[in-house]
Amino acid sequence: MTLRVRATSAAPDLDVDITVPDGSTVAVLGRNGAGKSSLLNLVAGLLRPTKGSISVGGRTLVDDDTFVAPHRRSVALLGQQSRLFPHMTVARNIAFAPASARLGRLEIRQRVERWADAVDVADLLDRKPHQLSGGQAQRVAVARALAADPAVLLLDEPFSALDVDVAARLRTLVGRVLADRGRIALLVTHDLVDAVTLADTAVVIAGGRVTAHGPVRDVLARPTDDFAARLAGLNLVTGRWDGEAVNADRLQVVGEPSADAVPTTGGGATAVFDPAAVAVYTEPPAHGSPRTVIAARVSEIAPAGSRASVRCVAGLAEITAEVSWAAIADLGLVAGTDVWLTVKAAEVTVYPAR
Repeated sequence: MTLRVRATSAAPDLDVDITVPDGSTVAVLGRNGAGKSSLLNLVAGLLRPTKGSISVGGRTLVDDDTFVAPHRRSVALLGQQSRLFPHMTVARNIAFAPASARLGRLEIRQRVERWADAVDVADLLDRKPHQLSGGQAQRVAVARALAADPAVLLLDEPFSALDVDVAARLRTLVGRVLADRGRIALLVTHDLVDAVTLADTAVVIAGGRVTAHGPVRDVLARPTDDFAARLAGLNLVTGRWDGEAVNADRLQVVGEPSADAVPTTGGGATAVFDPAAVAVYTEPPAHGSPRTVIAARVSEIAPAGSRASVRCVAGLAEITAEVSWAAIADLGLVAGTDVWLTVKAAEVTVYPAR
């Protein structure tokens, strides 16, 4: 059972080609408006591609001559809102899909019991949606989606509208469900925790195009755009490689080429480095070992665990440093402070730009 999406759409603009093997969970990452939800709508049948094809397990869902209706695709979509049927009890909401498929009463009851137990709502079966909390309603929505026994489960930021504690509990629950490898899942998320804890692989979409696709760890360790870099907590500067440094918008970042992919001199390249590797000064630093020196201005200071995240603007680039709160006080840093940032070359890895 493999999901294959090779399709384009003119409005919204989307051109994707991805293959997802059976039992895999894929995190779909990207900025707002990048095309993530449009990808899910293509698979769900809520959006028809301009051209191309979508298939699951060799069964064509859409191509030039075929369009399978959404309710016949064995695809379930779960979004930010539970969207339960308000006039139905929890039990009838969960039973909706198998009942619509005209399954036997015993099979319907077994599915309701199985998924109500799985999402911990067995004691709520007689309630109606208005009697549920937000977290309870979303758990019921998960059960309703899974009771359809879909080949593909689409999750469009299902935790984003929930309180932190409720989201954490529901994430754990969904993780248990996905661990059985019984279906393909696509998970749209802006949360690094979702990607790392729930997904096997990640797809990054920018401008309606797939810019990265691979194991979550690899995609985050080698981000191809600024969104993926920020999500991974890394700095990213893209420009031209001159053999020693990446040059971009009057910035020069000295670094060392990746051992497995060396950029071509004169070609596009991306410098990636950790905020913890960035030192902050309020006076131009004396030159020492080979390193990058960047004039910048502090735009924001925010907590980062027990340390401080100092976000700075340098030309068109945004670079983040991670320093102690004592350093913030000693340097007198506030938003608007002019600073110099340094990074040792050994702390910067340079990849060919895709």
